[in-house]
Amino acid sequence: MAGSERAVPGPVSRAWNERARRVIPGGVDSPVRAYRAVGGEPVVIARGAGARVVDVDGNEYLDFVMSWGPLVLGHAHPKVVAAVREAAGRGLTFGAPCPAEAELAERVVAAYPGLEQVRFVSSGTEATMSAIRLARGATGRDLVVKFSGCYHGHADHLLVAAGSGLATFGHPSSAGVPEAFASRTLVLPLDDEGAVRDLFAARGHEIAAVIVEPLPANHGLLPQRREFLAALREETSRRGALLVFDEVITGFRLGPGGAAERLGIVPDLATFGKVIGGGMPVGAFGGRRDVMRHLAPEGPVYQAGTLSGNPVAMAAGLATLRILEEEDGWSRLEALGGALEERLAPVLGAARPGIRLVRAGSLFWFDLGGGERPPRRAEEIPGEVSARYAGIFRALLLRGVMLAPSALEVGFLSLAHRETDLDLLAEALAAAIEEAEGTGRQNR
Repeated sequence: MAGSERAVPGPVSRAWNERARRVIPGGVDSPVRAYRAVGGEPVVIARGAGARVVDVDGNEYLDFVMSWGPLVLGHAHPKVVAAVREAAGRGLTFGAPCPAEAELAERVVAAYPGLEQVRFVSSGTEATMSAIRLARGATGRDLVVKFSGCYHGHADHLLVAAGSGLATFGHPSSAGVPEAFASRTLVLPLDDEGAVRDLFAARGHEIAAVIVEPLPANHGLLPQRREFLAALREETSRRGALLVFDEVITGFRLGPGGAAERLGIVPDLATFGKVIGGGMPVGAFGGRRDVMRHLAPEGPVYQAGTLSGNPVAMAAGLATLRILEEEDGWSRLEALGGALEERLAPVLGAARPGIRLVRAGSLFWFDLGGGERPPRRAEEIPGEVSARYAGIFRALLLRGVMLAPSALEVGFLSLAHRETDLDLLAEALAAAIEEAEGTGRQNR
């Protein structure tokens, strides 16, 4: 559909946005949804099916956001919906053990390298927050190391930005986070084994854990060298710290064993979310039995949640993982990702300056920075890419294609996408780049 044939957002979306802003800060329950990074107002979604969503004005969009990753099967997969309905019919929540949580735990433990036990929570933030508390309790140490450009949810001690040095105490990247909380988190650059080794040589005896996205996917898609991640494994093992892989995005999307399986590196703890909930609010953290035994009720590290192991959410996760296994889902997603590269190569190559597609399995990101290789650090992404992306994003939305409303967020393929959908994306993207770059060059 040509960009001039629809108004985005339409009048009904605008009315809902105005209504929401009166009672919800910014009108949204998660900041990126407000479209501040791309301009304009968000479209308000009424329903989704397969690879498409429809807004409250009746406009249909080919969706590559997929609820930011959980919908690996697409929207409203019939078998997942049926599982949810059946579970809901038995009760929405019990606050007590249910069979489905043990079943889903068995599947997660069997699939992920080195995992012996897992505990369910209700979000990725809860999972990473709990994993860090467990690591501190298990080691008796306080310091945590994270990496600039990796996002691990909005717990106070992880909502930390890098300082000016290579190895620096973090400082809060949000108001409301006390300096004292942030000071227990050290921030290092990605892709720098030397910085890791120097820090551990100086302070390794104080470090409880190193947490990292093995495939950073929250500030662009930043593929890391295996050698760098292996250095993390080596140094944590040598100094008695725990290595935590944040696989909230990559877990059960890159494959049943996530990035750990692809890399051949086994962490001490791992965090999950997104796919294991099948579209419902679910997170999890797990690891070796000797570490997990520190959790209450077996150990002194407290963690709890009324809705943890919720029977409806567990049913959605179980149904999703079963379908992925039964339908050769991960191989199909990899093939679809390869087809995406083929379709978009001529379009992106023709852009001036060129645009690079960075892909890992069914995750993809448009690198607009013009570097000689894909960036491995957030600091390598030029700030001006946001303005360029915003123009392309808006032109695509007018053509019925929905990408993430931020130049730094990744896109997601699902089993509901077809190769014909990739053809539509390629066609729309070529037109969007021409429209946005043609009108925007003189303003840059």
